[in-house]
Amino acid sequence: MHRSPALDMPDVPKGQLPPHIELQRTRVLCNFDAPTHTENVQYSGAYSSMGVDNSLRMDQFCNNFRVEVIRLSEDDMEFDMIGIDPSIANAFRRILIAELPTMAIEKVLIANNTSIVQDEVLAHRLGLIPIDADPRLFDYLSENDTPNEKNTIVFNLHVRCERGGPRLTVKSNELKWLPHGSEFPLATENTTSSSTSKPKTYTSFSCSQDSLPEFSDRSIGPKHPDIIIAKLGPGQEIELEAHAVKGMGKTHAKWSPVATAWYRMLPEVVLLQEIEDEKAEELVKKCPVNVFDIEDIAKGKKKATVARPRACTLCRECIRGDDWDKHVAIRRVKNHFIFTIESTGALPPEVLFNEAVKVLEDKCERVITELS
Repeated sequence: MHRSPALDMPDVPKGQLPPHIELQRTRVLCNFDAPTHTENVQYSGAYSSMGVDNSLRMDQFCNNFRVEVIRLSEDDMEFDMIGIDPSIANAFRRILIAELPTMAIEKVLIANNTSIVQDEVLAHRLGLIPIDADPRLFDYLSENDTPNEKNTIVFNLHVRCERGGPRLTVKSNELKWLPHGSEFPLATENTTSSSTSKPKTYTSFSCSQDSLPEFSDRSIGPKHPDIIIAKLGPGQEIELEAHAVKGMGKTHAKWSPVATAWYRMLPEVVLLQEIEDEKAEELVKKCPVNVFDIEDIAKGKKKATVARPRACTLCRECIRGDDWDKHVAIRRVKNHFIFTIESTGALPPEVLFNEAVKVLEDKCERVITELS
């Protein structure tokens, strides 16, 4: 009796994966107990016996990759990245969190602090206030550099709660930008020097920052004016200078330009068979995020439909109990990522993404240079 190889059978066409293997390759299957097939097959010859080339080709990537913006506002952005590997999506996330520079308060010179907030706690709170300044217009400040108008932003905070008055809440709008630089004289400055000479301060500005073209059209200050810094009782006072410099989130979280950057794979909810009447109403009630809806069909009958699959949170309530997993299938598309960026305010989210692309491009160029 002649035996034909399984791969030569008519239901397995050459150069094409069988449906169940294609499903495992492109989808994460979410069962009621745990997801399966979560791994990505990277080996180029994994399906060579079926005549399928699994290698990554640049032309194929360029044809499949696209970005679709779903929602965009001043501080947050949601978009779809389609046709990429999870490692690429995660690279963007890590770059956004840790490798895009911003301006943040690094040095705090406290002249007087009689509040109940300790000096180091006060300095830490000031450092976490987002600064509305474009970091691309500033240079990094190294240990050997002198603070100047191109690498430092100086703020002044002087608040006093008068005796006999009510308690005072000190907010971020009390931080006043000093475009001419520091006003505190150096502690080592000779007090016997000539009174006509200008005392040296903690910065060396050659000109006022507001006279520079890049700063003339916008004022520098905290992004949000209502961030609480401290609360003062009668007779208490805070007087300080805060110096903001350029840095990255991998050094300290205060320099991270995003409140969060995260992604999830696109949900795919599939009805394996028609669900009608009472079963359809039960399915709609089972979902806490209203993924399903009821559609009227002929002769007064109703059937369930998948109306909002993107809203699925993978709670898996719809496939629990009474063999519901035979009626509904929940999957995740492995190469389709819903990406969300929430900016702290230093730069708009769409600009942050463009800057992340540039950083990743520079990393790739460095690798190619080292290998060539």
